[in-house]
Amino acid sequence: MSNEAPVFTPEVDAAIAAARADVARLHSELVSYNLIVWTGGNVSGRVRVSEDGSADLFVIKPSGVSYDDLAPENMILCDLDGNVIAGSEGSERSPSSDTAAHAYVYRNMPEVGGVVHTHSTFAVAWAARGEEIPCVITAMADEFGGPVPVGPFAIIGDDSIGRGIVETLSGHRSRAVLMQNHGPFTIGTDAKDAVKAAVMVEDVARTVHYAREAGPLIPIPQESIDSLYNRYQNVYGQSGDTRR
Repeated sequence: MSNEAPVFTPEVDAAIAAARADVARLHSELVSYNLIVWTGGNVSGRVRVSEDGSADLFVIKPSGVSYDDLAPENMILCDLDGNVIAGSEGSERSPSSDTAAHAYVYRNMPEVGGVVHTHSTFAVAWAARGEEIPCVITAMADEFGGPVPVGPFAIIGDDSIGRGIVETLSGHRSRAVLMQNHGPFTIGTDAKDAVKAAVMVEDVARTVHYAREAGPLIPIPQESIDSLYNRYQNVYGQSGDTRR
């Protein structure tokens, strides 16, 4: 394998540099929202470089590196098979142990531009029970369009987790899945959107947990969930938002 630096067009170099900066910066959001412990968790961002708008690269954090030490130059560039691009900045380090899972999602969900995994406390607690989070608050209807589903138990290290994510979220409104006995993975139109979903899934996991401890939950009728979801996705915010 060659260790020479890969040669890309200036446009691709610019897209890679932007993804490196975004992914490095967004990891600090996981810290500020208390979604991770030590070096666990990860953010990745897709690099869309093909003429047809598809993607063939993504950027992800190195494995086991302190969040304080993350920077654009040590983010790791991979192809959609999860292979590190030899000779690229950061390629001397091992990528996140979830790299194969992220790669599988990107290969099989072309609309996804960002993937996030956290170990946030309340979402992990629901995952430990193998229980979906029921849609009983309007914020859930807005953001996830229904319950947050549970994905199958899968071993870390290969694409098993990725297969579980894709199988669970394909055709589902939710942008979050609770992988059983593991924790939440979220997807988005870009890395920032996936981080937002990670913040929101922990927020609703905590709220619904406390609500159920206090008494019976009140379901939201499906027609109201549909209306809330449609308004939030298509009316709320600004016309230039990335999810439009």
